[in-house]
Amino acid sequence: MAHSSTIHESLTAVFQVRRFPDTITAGQDASAPVDPESPRCAPGWHTELAVLLWERAMEPQTGTWSLPGGRLRDDEDLDVSARRQLAEKVDVRELWHIEQLSVFSDPDRVPGPRRIASAYLGLVPLSADPHLPPDTRWHPVSSLPNMSFDHGTVVHHARTRLAAKLSYTNIAFALAPSHFTMSTLREIYCAALGYEVDTTNLQRVLSRRKVITPTGDTASPGKAGGRPAAVYRFTDDEIRVTDEFAALRPRG
Repeated sequence: MAHSSTIHESLTAVFQVRRFPDTITAGQDASAPVDPESPRCAPGWHTELAVLLWERAMEPQTGTWSLPGGRLRDDEDLDVSARRQLAEKVDVRELWHIEQLSVFSDPDRVPGPRRIASAYLGLVPLSADPHLPPDTRWHPVSSLPNMSFDHGTVVHHARTRLAAKLSYTNIAFALAPSHFTMSTLREIYCAALGYEVDTTNLQRVLSRRKVITPTGDTASPGKAGGRPAAVYRFTDDEIRVTDEFAALRPRG
């Protein structure tokens, strides 16, 4: 297909760890933020990595779900465009990390004028609960609704990038609250990686790499009592490589 002009757009796969009812169906608006003080789910709920999507109200592909994004303006670079689109279209401003993911340039990826998409990975911390427009919802990455164009492929690439970087960087700082117990951090890793993680092994690996630091505080004991859990923080609040040869798979 010949194209008379090319449009450059930014798209961002925004992830956050959230809770969903066990009976959730694709497209259902039922997620809830995770309470860092009570990381274990109530019966009937489970924790998953969620992606932010908005429902298209116009053609083409009305009723499908899209990643937030839009055209690159003449007076902005791609990073500025990605953040602007998130703020203007879905009112997400509290991103703790954002990075360019890949470029999607198939000539026929969308109908009409050719669009080249620069895709981003964005992370929202556990402690944030953005106020979303009515047409925008959090969806579990494991059960995506009917996606627009190639946006499902972008989500897959973003999830793969995140899982890989959890192995050799401290990127989990952008998903976690500022202070946390190891049970909360384990829940975040399990959701982001998609498999179970052993708490003791996770703590040993991250402590050895100096990714987390004990604050000296303890969390309030739960209803069941028991020994108060130690509270930690991430040593750095910017991404850094912790072990370039690592393959973090601390299974239980």
